[in-house]
Amino acid sequence: MSKNLLGIDLGGTSVKFGILTEGGEVINKWSIDTRIEDKGKYIVPDIIESIKNTLASMDLKIEDFQGIGMGSPGTIDREKGTVVGAYNLNWGELQEIKAAFEKELKVPFYIDNDANVAALGEKWIGAGEDRPDVVFITIGTGVGGGIIAEGKLIHGAIGAAGEIGHIIVEPETGFECTCGNHGCLETVASATGIVRLAKHLSKVYAEDSKLHSIINEGTEITAKDIFDFGKQGDKFAIVVVERVSYYLGLASANIANILNPTDIVIGGGVSAAGDFLLEKIEKYFNKHAFPQVRKSTKIKLAILGNDAGVIGAAYIAKEEN
Repeated sequence: MSKNLLGIDLGGTSVKFGILTEGGEVINKWSIDTRIEDKGKYIVPDIIESIKNTLASMDLKIEDFQGIGMGSPGTIDREKGTVVGAYNLNWGELQEIKAAFEKELKVPFYIDNDANVAALGEKWIGAGEDRPDVVFITIGTGVGGGIIAEGKLIHGAIGAAGEIGHIIVEPETGFECTCGNHGCLETVASATGIVRLAKHLSKVYAEDSKLHSIINEGTEITAKDIFDFGKQGDKFAIVVVERVSYYLGLASANIANILNPTDIVIGGGVSAAGDFLLEKIEKYFNKHAFPQVRKSTKIKLAILGNDAGVIGAAYIAKEEN
């Protein structure tokens, strides 16, 4: 008899949970606030208590589950089940996550980086259609990602594989990145990077544009504003979106030329721009990709939204158990 899976997506604002069947059907999902005060000491106890309460309300027992998976920010030691450096959770010091869960719940527990986990969700149930070679790019406040090659999530020597936001796309004149390098994809394609790019390009733009006027007046804008103006035909907004799409298309082509995935899936808040953005990324991807790769790799929009992390976390419990 198959057992259920439990997935947890831990974020700085909320913790999302999902109970799934082994086949990936979501039976129930819920969330709680993340209490990060006092160095985040309440986070794990709150999660464990919420699991116990929800299972009791559903008349389920922990024995009905083959495992629990969790995605978390920070530096993850998957073998030891520890997290360190998750500063948005106030977890500056080492956290013994796996030990706490397995002591309280007596079920196998698995943990990985939150972007990797979201990649697994899109690979399994989402736009990746459960294919073995999928790259996920998530574009929000930053740019992150996860790489699945030949069915396996790629972690690298120290777990830093999939740092797609730090692919260099403007090596000579690029903006300085928080990582210390210049010209990283994150500096021009994240939500904050797109705004920064627009303000930079506005200095040399001379044609009529409502967006350009707003920026020159000092009014604050968002990446969504830029895409909305672009969809309305604003000439300067289109210039900005074209440049962002060039960078994303170039980075996607470089990734595809190395890995030749079937799918590069783009998610995160910026992906809400939809086909307006996707079509432009595809144009530059096709320009820079190796001919055979161009034919075999597709650029897609993510379809799971905020559920990707929970579903991917459950997938870890399924695959690792």
